Amino acid sequence: MSIDDKSDFDIHLTLPKWMKMRTHSAFWSSFHKDGRAGRLSFCTKLCYGIGGVPNQVASSAIAFYLQLFLLDVAQIPAAQVSLVLFGGKVSGAAADPVAGFFIDRSRRTGSGRLMPWVLGCTPFIALAYFFLWFLPPFTTLRGLWYMTFYCLFQALATCFQVPYTVLTMFLTPSPKERDSATAYRMTMEMAGTLMGATVHGLVVSGAHAPHRCEEAVLPGPGSVSPNAMRLYSVAAALVAVTYPVCTSLLYLGVKERPDTSPPATGEGLSFLAGLGLTVRHPPYLKLVISFLFISAAIQVEQSYLVLFCTHASRLQDHVQRLVLTILVSAVLSTPLWEWILQRFGKKTSAFGICMMVPFAILLAAVPTAPVAYVVAFVSGVSIAVSLLLPWSMLPDVVDAFQLQHQHAPGLETIFYSSYVFFTKLSGAGALGISTLSLEFAGYEAGACVQTEDVVVTLKVLIGAVPTCMILTGLCILLVSPTPRVPRQEPSRQLSLRRRTSYSLA
Repeated sequence: MSIDDKSDFDIHLTLPKWMKMRTHSAFWSSFHKDGRAGRLSFCTKLCYGIGGVPNQVASSAIAFYLQLFLLDVAQIPAAQVSLVLFGGKVSGAAADPVAGFFIDRSRRTGSGRLMPWVLGCTPFIALAYFFLWFLPPFTTLRGLWYMTFYCLFQALATCFQVPYTVLTMFLTPSPKERDSATAYRMTMEMAGTLMGATVHGLVVSGAHAPHRCEEAVLPGPGSVSPNAMRLYSVAAALVAVTYPVCTSLLYLGVKERPDTSPPATGEGLSFLAGLGLTVRHPPYLKLVISFLFISAAIQVEQSYLVLFCTHASRLQDHVQRLVLTILVSAVLSTPLWEWILQRFGKKTSAFGICMMVPFAILLAAVPTAPVAYVVAFVSGVSIAVSLLLPWSMLPDVVDAFQLQHQHAPGLETIFYSSYVFFTKLSGAGALGISTLSLEFAGYEAGACVQTEDVVVTLKVLIGAVPTCMILTGLCILLVSPTPRVPRQEPSRQLSLRRRTSYSLA
């Protein structure tokens, strides 16, 4: 007999294993009552948030340092780096609908429907990440090596992230509790972002010491310092080990809500039909288009900060502290933005993204240390709200869609996977084109001093490009209607949620 048929265990399965105290009837009754109300325990929210840490640790290190590593350590031409970044992002984007397709058709196991995907990807993604930073002994095919492992990493990271984010919809039927769980997730992910960039940056800082050009002549193309190879391997191993550790905590502390209601009476939709239905939903379409521009701007800003400090200003000594300032301000401001979001609304919170615009232009015009630290702090605050906002708005969009299409099966996976698909695709285009512009400007891999054209290009990439994309995205977001889900009918929403929870196939 499947556990799905044992309704008496429904609430019990939502609790962490160490909280299953059946012998204390009063204690168990209180949790049973809270569970019926859709409340989540602190431990459940915390373990859920921890599950998102590894991808953010790895993504943070990649966002700030991969481009520098490929250009100045692996010494790959900028055109090849452009192909590596573009190909990796596209592979991750393409994996989103594929992951959604197979998740839709996967069977529920004792661990749920989504959790096996997270567990199965963990060892492979850790290995792919490690080899992404490994320098192979050959030189002529290094571009192909990094293209292969970056594409593999992005695809596996997608198969990890899609079921993990969709899990938000199956923790509880309460929108308020889902928003709270999302805040925990975003806070922990921001902490992971901080940890990834900090640990990776501190370990590899010796490979990018500002005095390295004064001590000796740089090796020729293809020759890499053994010290740089060792430092990057150590940093990669430290980040890779977070995957099995954090995934184990997620598995122990979080359980999917089992489906206890009769299956939906309507016929199931195919994946492509469901995708067509979701992209025609106006609130979802406008949300996706707006954050296509905003997320691409954030990725460009992160990717070129270290290169800008290294080659377009005299801020080499401040790189680690600037990255740390960005991430600390983002982590600390995430709970504040969650409060603002709940108190003043999600559209009002979107104005916080604008804070980055004047300061990004100021950094490009006046690249001094005091200005850079102010810009780093404000950028972190803006990045926090730009990451929190779409994941807080997506559940509302999904709820609004379900209330309008009650005959359709649950399409949560398609909503989440297609959102990530489109944002990754926009990031791929932005990073690919911008890195290719360095090739046209005459960027010389491994050189200590770049030409004036390269300096000007980096200033444009750090200032004008993110500004234009952020303003475009905000204009689209602010003119779109905010989806409103009726709160006065919790029983109807709960019934609908249960009816659509696992009717994905």
